[in-house]
Amino acid sequence: MDPVERLYLDALMEDQEVPAHSLRPQLLAGARARRRPAAPTAGWAEPYAGRVAAMDALLASAVDDDWSRTIVEGWTLQELVAHLAASDGLLAASVGAPVLGPPIAAPDTLSRTSDVQAYERARNPEQTRRDWRAQADALCRHLAELPPSTPATLHGMELVITDHILARGLETWVHTVDAAQTAGLRLPRPIVEHLHPMADFCARLLPWTMLFGGLDGSGRTVALTLTGEGGGDWRVALGVADAEPGEPDVHITADVMTFCFLLGGRGDPDNFPGELEGDLALARDVLTTAPALSGP
Repeated sequence: MDPVERLYLDALMEDQEVPAHSLRPQLLAGARARRRPAAPTAGWAEPYAGRVAAMDALLASAVDDDWSRTIVEGWTLQELVAHLAASDGLLAASVGAPVLGPPIAAPDTLSRTSDVQAYERARNPEQTRRDWRAQADALCRHLAELPPSTPATLHGMELVITDHILARGLETWVHTVDAAQTAGLRLPRPIVEHLHPMADFCARLLPWTMLFGGLDGSGRTVALTLTGEGGGDWRVALGVADAEPGEPDVHITADVMTFCFLLGGRGDPDNFPGELEGDLALARDVLTTAPALSGP
């Protein structure tokens, strides 16, 4: 299925209670006409391009009250979109893609976010939406010409570009849901072809989340089963220097979206709705540290 076929706006009115005389249906109809398809890019970057198109579709339905509503981190929707543009621009700079907006004064995410938010506050929200989308599309077009093994640095971490772009897809997805929940809207799942690579990335992050969470998982292995469309089975060595996974010390079974959102900083490790078997103390360590790399 083409990513455009699952743009969120096509489902925004499903199962929603619309007050009598509401203008929401007309607004959504106009938003559908203004939406843009996912930008052409490399196949391995399509999960990110699809999340960008989905966020843009949601933003197309926003009205004045939506843009000024606080979403997360004390940011309004306009400031949240500026934050996404800031991170996308830093990744673009790392791989030689065009960087839009104000010149980069500092390479860290918080400083860049502050600069882009200050820049965008002087503009109207629709301009901010266009600026963010233009930055994302410029990055997508550039990625179409890059080998997937190209190194890139973002948030102080050097990874191959395929992993960084999956991380950008995950963050864009999480913040799209943040915005939708604040507006009282329910959104469908990403298509399998987009969700599974992001789930795989989250599974492979576990040694690093353990490390950044202050725990050493060396010599330990987790068997991870993620259920639902886009899920799968993984055996992950929990030490960053471990050559190969061993026999599992613990088995964690969970819904694929719930697990991805835990790593994205949207979940309670202490009340995680998963099935745990084996070394339960290790399982709790894995879940507790899972959000360690999530940012605002």
